[in-house]
Amino acid sequence: MNIEANNTVNPEVKVGGQTLRWERQTIEKLLLANVREQRAARRWRMFKTLLWMALLAALVWALVAQPTLPKTPHSTGIGAGHTAMVSIKGVIADDGESSAEYILPALRSALEDSDSKALILLINSPGGSPVQAGLINDEIRRLRQKHDKPIYAVVEETCASAAYYIASAADQIYVDKASIVGSIGVLMDGFGFVDTLDKLGVERRLMTAGANKGFLDPFSPQTEEQRQFAQVMLDQIHQQFISVVKQGRGERLKETPEMFSGLFWTGEQSLQLGLADAYGSVDSVARDVVKAENLVDYSTEENIAERLAKRFGAAVGAGAVNALRSLPPLR
Repeated sequence: MNIEANNTVNPEVKVGGQTLRWERQTIEKLLLANVREQRAARRWRMFKTLLWMALLAALVWALVAQPTLPKTPHSTGIGAGHTAMVSIKGVIADDGESSAEYILPALRSALEDSDSKALILLINSPGGSPVQAGLINDEIRRLRQKHDKPIYAVVEETCASAAYYIASAADQIYVDKASIVGSIGVLMDGFGFVDTLDKLGVERRLMTAGANKGFLDPFSPQTEEQRQFAQVMLDQIHQQFISVVKQGRGERLKETPEMFSGLFWTGEQSLQLGLADAYGSVDSVARDVVKAENLVDYSTEENIAERLAKRFGAAVGAGAVNALRSLPPLR
């Protein structure tokens, strides 16, 4: 094989008598690569556009076809012999499915239905917000008096803290022998990193208007006066909790020094303490207590569309904030 090179402006290499122009080939490769990249970018833009259109269509369909809140029927059409049920599951918080926003409409729908004979609260929750629990507790009492229908709480695995706050409004509480019941107490938790900052040589720069504005800041020291102030608030909410339980359970309570200490007990122990009334499940209560085996679930669930809408709204809000931050300062 003979290889020859000539020294010209555009170097050429002859291989077996064939001339290769390296510059031209390199440019062609670069142009082809650029074309492929542009095609890939166009495909990706089209894919994203189609994806957003599909997501928007699904969102619109879900909002139209799946209403979030339950309707309030005068009759279910299945006969005047069913037991209504509302589930209270997971953490009780203002942004969850066990919030007053979702539970209260379900309670009203269940008890306003002329076909329902009673309401079962199916509870499986470790607790949560005392405010949300208080709103639900108050509404249970109001609706029971208004509609004169019995309300029963049925505990699955857990009915603790704010969940028991709600359950205490029921006429009777049914548990499994291994359920966890109680935790009648209030807490406020957090962390303190003051010593950590000192060891790292980091200076905390916190500016406030008001001497106690930053007393929950984990990087600032907490004074004894601030700790006592927080303790007073906790004690006050705790007494509200205790009053609600005593009002709901009445003479059934066999009060002990530990009852309102935040401890929790098994379902078997809760019967001995008067925190619950009997063993039972949703089916057994509907069948043996209400005498209406047909169960109708009135629980309100946050549909997929609403979740997407909330996340989309949060994303738009975050994008707007970032965009504002990126703007140049006014001169």
